[in-house]
Amino acid sequence: MSNQHIASAFDRDLEAVQAQIMKMGGLVEDAIRLGAQSLETRDEALAEDVRAGDKAIDALEDLINERAARVIALRAPTAIDLRLILSVIKISANLERIGDYAKNMAKRTGVLAQMDPVNDSTGSIRRMAKTVEGMLKDALDAYIQRDADLAMAVIARDEDVDQMYNGLFRQFLTYMMEDQSNITACMHLHFIAKNVERMGDHVTAIAEQTVYLVTGQHPDDARPKADKTSIVSKG
Repeated sequence: MSNQHIASAFDRDLEAVQAQIMKMGGLVEDAIRLGAQSLETRDEALAEDVRAGDKAIDALEDLINERAARVIALRAPTAIDLRLILSVIKISANLERIGDYAKNMAKRTGVLAQMDPVNDSTGSIRRMAKTVEGMLKDALDAYIQRDADLAMAVIARDEDVDQMYNGLFRQFLTYMMEDQSNITACMHLHFIAKNVERMGDHVTAIAEQTVYLVTGQHPDDARPKADKTSIVSKG
């Protein structure tokens, strides 16, 4: 087989794998949106749909890994092409983790539906999730378009998610101190908010893969992390 034929076969294989990445990304975007919606509206049936839908996300990750491994084995990709294939594997792994966090959010909907609402906490979490969903859409667009500038913009927006999480964390502490009957619900809500914050980290990792793919360099590792909740104030 000529080099040209090998190259065209590699391109076709790569397009097929990237199509699966976009399909997986679409399912994960839906899971984030619907998971947060089920939480805010206390829709246990919708939450169950989100939980059940995670199987399709997991199956796509397995398929992507299998196809990527086959491309590496059959096409003997160059160093640059190998970087491309490895980025696909890493992106699918991050998408799978985001899907898991969305499933975890949906799991707690049933528990929280049996408790009194804590102010507009679920609405705040939904707004935070919407921010992450928008970041994911842009991160996937940046990957397909090989747009390092858009990817860097996504990375910068993760600080907004961290700030939203920090604000919620402080709110939950206040609600628990004001009324002990809020403690159980606030613990569940904090767990969910932390999961959404972690979703943002995985979206950032996807954007970082795009920057590396386009430029050959990783973004600055000294990127500030705005989650300050682990720092104990001495005031």
